[in-house]
Amino acid sequence: MNINYQLKLDEELLKIKNLDNKPKLLLHACCAPCSSYVIEYLSEYFDITIYYYNPNIYPESEYLRRLNELKKFLKEFKIKNIKLIEAEYNQEDYNNNITGLEDLGEKSKRCYECYKFRMEKSCKFAKKNNYDYFTTTLSISPYKVSSWINEIGEELMNKYNINYLYADFKKKNGYKRSLELSKEYNLYRQDYCGCIYSKKARICD
Repeated sequence: MNINYQLKLDEELLKIKNLDNKPKLLLHACCAPCSSYVIEYLSEYFDITIYYYNPNIYPESEYLRRLNELKKFLKEFKIKNIKLIEAEYNQEDYNNNITGLEDLGEKSKRCYECYKFRMEKSCKFAKKNNYDYFTTTLSISPYKVSSWINEIGEELMNKYNINYLYADFKKKNGYKRSLELSKEYNLYRQDYCGCIYSKKARICD
């Protein structure tokens, strides 16, 4: 059964809007372009902290480029007071997590495990540091499987007893708006997802 995750988000935001104080949201983010619309959209409802945890990104120079672009964007963006936490970068953590799945293509179990790996790290940090919600920007990409992302989020919510914010951020022209913001702020938009395998696939194409 197809689930309308945008509808679930709308319902949750309606409840949050009636609260006296903004809940604390830990937002896992992969880059500035994907973060742009999500921050714009959710800042009305949440006190947002971005959690940059992406040991899948290859090479390290690309990881740093995306991180620095995110820092630059947050300084320039019209919405202020968005905090940023950079988690550790260790590609061995990613490599160990996808062992045996290296030869699978895009939108395969390798990608599923990559989503889960990064989201679980984010969820555990959110729980430990008393955030009210956690979620990820990943669903804004048309190249990501939003149903997997939300299934993982629900599983982690139940496992760690912390609220997961269901979302499909590409809906309501979210992806289109991210392109507009990227152009407005002159953001670097990468041409591969991040890992060495997606980079190789791009080269082969």
